[in-house]
Amino acid sequence: RDRYQRRVHGARVLGKEAPEVYAFMHELLSVLGTGNSTADELVGYVMKLGEVNMTVMRLLSEGHEANFGSPTPAEVRLTPVPGKCILVSGHDMKDLEEILRQTEGLGINVYTHGEMLPGHGYPELRKFPHLVGNYGGGWQAQRAEFAAFPGPILVTTNCIIEPTRSYKHRLFTRSAVGWPGVTHLPTYDFSAVIAAANDEDGFKDIECSVESATTMTGFGHNAVLSIADKVVGAIKEGHIKSFFVIGGCDGEKPGRSFFRDMALATPQDSIVLTLGCGKYRFNKDFEKFGNIGGIPRLLDMGQCNDAYSAVQVALALADALGVKNVNELPLHFGISWFEQKAVAVLCSLLHLGIRNIHLGPSLPAFVSPNVLNLLVEKFNITPAVGDGAEVARKMAAKGNNL
Repeated sequence: RDRYQRRVHGARVLGKEAPEVYAFMHELLSVLGTGNSTADELVGYVMKLGEVNMTVMRLLSEGHEANFGSPTPAEVRLTPVPGKCILVSGHDMKDLEEILRQTEGLGINVYTHGEMLPGHGYPELRKFPHLVGNYGGGWQAQRAEFAAFPGPILVTTNCIIEPTRSYKHRLFTRSAVGWPGVTHLPTYDFSAVIAAANDEDGFKDIECSVESATTMTGFGHNAVLSIADKVVGAIKEGHIKSFFVIGGCDGEKPGRSFFRDMALATPQDSIVLTLGCGKYRFNKDFEKFGNIGGIPRLLDMGQCNDAYSAVQVALALADALGVKNVNELPLHFGISWFEQKAVAVLCSLLHLGIRNIHLGPSLPAFVSPNVLNLLVEKFNITPAVGDGAEVARKMAAKGNNL
């Protein structure tokens, strides 16, 4: 519920709301409060949650595009440049825009972290030359990454871990996230963050002497659908034989290498759509994926909530190829689960009738044996365990019957 509400909050900040979303939240809380529902009735509410979450993700997508433009492919630097710096983590693109405006012309470089990486794909954010790159990876590594970053860190919305003393004094929170003893900013006034940036050392030349590394982002549904004819043509000509959606919420558990192994083992005649912080398991290897007729094989569609984009691409492909639903496409799902936000996305996929999802590396705690049996029976959900590379090869071996 918390992460579902975060999406609702994010859409509202961007000027997008829908009364039916709030109505359903009240209805669902009332139902859960009574405790009198049957299993079938609760399954129905799960499907309804997935439907409403699709509305919320659409509102958030529309809000992002209305404020920052439609995402377009962008190369993102992964190594630092010399100078004073600020790191922006979390999910809120409005906070990123405001801090870019307030630091313009001050000689302070701004870096994204975690789920803020897709910000580089938005034209109205990318136009700021001091948005210089992305630093670090997924949320779970923030203690080490924040400690090593030589400037203040702004955490927006969620994904904060108890800070260490080494950086707590230069950590700031915004909006719906906070931590005891950490400076919280109630408005878009980032003067305290800017002052902290000037007090810190920033990156030195010696720290930036390594060869520059890059990745790509900005492959939202509009960008991908703009070349739909090219993609459909490549499918019909046999150059593209399958699609993989690999991403979601990452975590520290060693078994999460399953998704990296899966992604890197996808065949050269497949396209990998990725989203969420799960992408950090393999997005630094962007060049290894190569391309198919000029179409990059690895397409970063954005944040977890940009599962909406992946769904729009799948639905458009099904329509263009004349199949009844997305389950008839050579489309395979590997969803990295960690917390409620990924569960809301999963509910949306189930609402759309999508089957054969690999979910893991461990199943959510609320998935009891009875719930697991239901998910397997109705949707053929499979735990994402074992050899991810072998799973990818087996998926691809099913072939393209289009």
